[in-house]
Amino acid sequence: MTVDSSKLYKRRLSGWLSYAFASEVFVIVSLTLFLPICLEQFARDNGFLLPERTERCSAPDPTSEPTGRCVVKIGWFWIDTASFSLYVYSLSVALQALTVISMGGIADHPPHRKILLLTFAFFGALSAMTFLILPSSSPVWFLCALLASVANVGFGASIVAMNSYLPSLAKDAPEVVQIMTEIQESTDDAREHVAENPDAPLIAPSEERTELRARYDSELSRAMSRISSLGIAMGYGAGICLLIVALIPVTKMHGSTFSLRLAIGLSGIWWAVFTLPAALWLPGANAAAADEDATWQDSDGKWSVGREIIAAWKRLGGMLHPREIKRLRNTFKYLAAWFLLSDGFTTITSTAVLFGKTVLHMEPSSLILIGVLTPFSGIMGSLLWPMLQRRFGWSNLRIIITLVLLASVIPAYGCLGFLIHGGNLHFGGLTTPRRDVRPCALFRCEILSIVFFLSLIWVAGSIYGAFQSYARAFYAELLPPGEEARWYGLFSITDKSSSFIGPLVVGLISDATGNIRYAFFFLVFMIWAAVPVLMSVDVEAGRKDAREYTYT
Repeated sequence: MTVDSSKLYKRRLSGWLSYAFASEVFVIVSLTLFLPICLEQFARDNGFLLPERTERCSAPDPTSEPTGRCVVKIGWFWIDTASFSLYVYSLSVALQALTVISMGGIADHPPHRKILLLTFAFFGALSAMTFLILPSSSPVWFLCALLASVANVGFGASIVAMNSYLPSLAKDAPEVVQIMTEIQESTDDAREHVAENPDAPLIAPSEERTELRARYDSELSRAMSRISSLGIAMGYGAGICLLIVALIPVTKMHGSTFSLRLAIGLSGIWWAVFTLPAALWLPGANAAAADEDATWQDSDGKWSVGREIIAAWKRLGGMLHPREIKRLRNTFKYLAAWFLLSDGFTTITSTAVLFGKTVLHMEPSSLILIGVLTPFSGIMGSLLWPMLQRRFGWSNLRIIITLVLLASVIPAYGCLGFLIHGGNLHFGGLTTPRRDVRPCALFRCEILSIVFFLSLIWVAGSIYGAFQSYARAFYAELLPPGEEARWYGLFSITDKSSSFIGPLVVGLISDATGNIRYAFFFLVFMIWAAVPVLMSVDVEAGRKDAREYTYT
């Protein structure tokens, strides 16, 4: 790799990482924590108490505490204020899926990939910032639903465009380029030998070239996981920084609607500001035009957005055809496992927080600490596991399976509560705030119980952070070259289409049994069910099928 190409690679990598640093704060600060609460608060500030629906939910007298179910009128319907937040999230997920499908072909067109990323980032960040000027007292307060949906769509669509850069970045990594150079030199030597000896057999894969190809695949895999892990770590780090800043006004103002709007608006400002380096450093149309070997050039020279959107929907139907699934069976096996795992990991996090609040009766300050601790431990996990991978030479698939098995220990530990509750044992199972620590004085016991629970959250966060980075890096190994955005779109759709299942089932279990602990059995089953599917993935065959794949 020349000095100029090395500088160009570092510039592009910095641009990619800067967008991870910019966009992840929206998920950690807004989407996961403050946005659902803010939407519910918007509805509550405009809602009425049942059954008369004459008394405001948010009483003007701060000393009074109105009780009863709060509903708000949307159009001709009265809906629960908590359901309002859930409906908005479901709507945004549906819109995000439709957008991701439509943009797949455009994002695979390198001259437009950067424009697509920046456009969605702009509208997403602008929507988040607009919360700063939209009070809940406004007659158009319901526009908060539109703003939340546009912000979520902007984030999801821009991340698909961002992920489509990952394979090309890994291929340009110095260690990967070095091995590819050795392969090319070996091939050139073989061709010279054939030219000098016309009677010699045609070029065949020698043992040396076969070994070099295996080294190349292995190094490319590690480069993808390393870059992906670094992006996750930087994104989590940004989220922690802004979360700490945002928690100051939220705490000082006792969770007022304005403080929630302020936190969301700050995430939009952060998102916009730190996207600027990505706008400067990521390769755009000029870089794509300079690529004479580009495989994306249209043979007929005709390209349009409308044409690509229509083609994307046709292509999705074709991608899901049984014939295509059979041709890329290992890619689809992994997608099936991802469907279970993405939902399982997300539900574990939300269930753990709810369990800590309702069963362990943790204080709000402790729950806020969880909001900071989870992404911080995610940074540690995303940096630690690549070090272990280099130390022991593990493949990406082996790392993922190990992470999945470790993640299942947490809900399995919660299941022990059924054996311990009412028995002679006094430790384990997360049965009460005092059961999971040794006998102790009341104050000391409560402190140790919180420390123990936070330790579990730390373990879960570190596993989840590593899992996110390895999941998308391993998936990149199984994608047809030049079609990364389309397949990352399917990856995102698989994730989003399963995101409502886990929380829905956990809610139904909790309502039916009156005990959220039963949900731990469901989470263990969901995670363990993915393990045999993962183990059935043939990585080498999957890579080979992806390289040879052409859509028919």
